Parts: sequence; structure tokens; C-alpha cells
Amino acid sequence: MTDSPTRATGQCHCGAIRYSMPTLVAHHALCHCQDCRRHAGAPLVGWAMVSEDAVEVSGAPKIYASSEHGRRHFCGKCGTGLFYTNEQVFPGQIDVQTATLDNPDLIPAQVQIQTAERIGWMERLDEMPSFERYPG
Repeated sequence: MTDSPTRATGQCHCGAIRYSMPTLVAHHALCHCQDCRRHAGAPLVGWAMVSEDAVEVSGAPKIYASSEHGRRHFCGKCGTGLFYTNEQVFPGQIDVQTATLDNPDLIPAQVQIQTAERIGWMERLDEMPSFERYPG
């Protein structure tokens, strides 16, 4: 799988699961909800939504029922979160965790969601010291 102008590729941390998806997405949202944060162990999670049948997956993700209808797909070997489905809320669609893309810049983020649950210090990131690499 390789990136093309119309498709992007990605993988889990260990490479056991690879995928390809369209670069034209319904949305690319940065989610601040506690559920996403806890699952990813990160202050927010990027999600790009496409039709489920448009994503080609090599490998077999494990699936975790994170809520009544929500299903989180992840690598059973390294634990990387990859996909989210919810047939009740968006049938036939799949959200792809965009930080797992080989080139995340192919699909620019469009919106922040669930900001009511955003960690307070996330609002001040631009005020914090910034280093291109780990400071010495």
C-alpha cells in the first residue's frame, strides 16, 4: 500500500495492521471527549470519517465495545487504536484515527468537537514553550 493523490495509507505501531483510505472524507474532527482521550491515552484524537467499504485493511483488528453501540478497533499485538464504528449514529461509516496515517498532512483537520470535555490546558498550547526536539 502506498499513498496516492486520492488515497492515504496508515498502520498500527508494530505494522501488523495496515490500511488504505480515501483522502476525500466526510469530516476530519479533533475530538476532546473523555472516552477518546482515555482509549488513546492522549489529550485529543483525530478522526476522519469515510464509508466503511472504502477502507482496505490488511490484518485483523480486535474490536472492543466501548459503549452500547460504539466499537473501537485496535491492533491486538501492539494496542494501537485505529478505527471507530457506531451503526446507530453513523451506519455504514468508519472513523479512522488520523494520527496513524503514514502522512497525516494528506487529510487536514477541519474542526474540533466535544470541546465541553477539553482539558483546560489544551486551550493554551500556543502560550507554552515549544521545542522541535526533546530539550537538552
